[in-house]
Amino acid sequence: MRHRNKGRKLGRKSPQREALRRHVVCALFTHGRIETTVPKAKEFRPWAESLITAAKRGAAAKGEGARNVRLNAIRKLISALHDETVAVKLVDEIGPRFADRPGGYTRIMKKAMPRLGDRAPVAIFELVDFDAEADAAAKAAARAARDEKRKARAGGGALPTEG
Repeated sequence: MRHRNKGRKLGRKSPQREALRRHVVCALFTHGRIETTVPKAKEFRPWAESLITAAKRGAAAKGEGARNVRLNAIRKLISALHDETVAVKLVDEIGPRFADRPGGYTRIMKKAMPRLGDRAPVAIFELVDFDAEADAAAKAAARAARDEKRKARAGGGALPTEG
């Protein structure tokens, strides 16, 4: 019996589950929207929302000038996520976006088609204020900049031909 055993096992031992949780939530905060299985999204949603609440406290302290509270929030997020850049992004960008929202920062939308390989139910796990058009425009701009850089590198590295 599973009395008092809360949470899903997800077919992993506890260190692997914790690493998976960190990676899924870091990807969510980095990209704003990820595609994962429904059980993973449901399992990691409360943890992601509690981290956003901690980031809100750090962002509010930044506005008031209480540096110690902001630093404490960043340290808590780093210890939970093991990624300093995501922790700072949470406090500086994501926390202020949800400053006036009392909760419910994430959304889970089930997709109609299961995953092709194993027919696992798939969901889109995203932040509530995620803007798909702005994300697509940012990705297109980044792709164009990368292509420009590659063209410049290919053209600049070539030897001049004698003619």
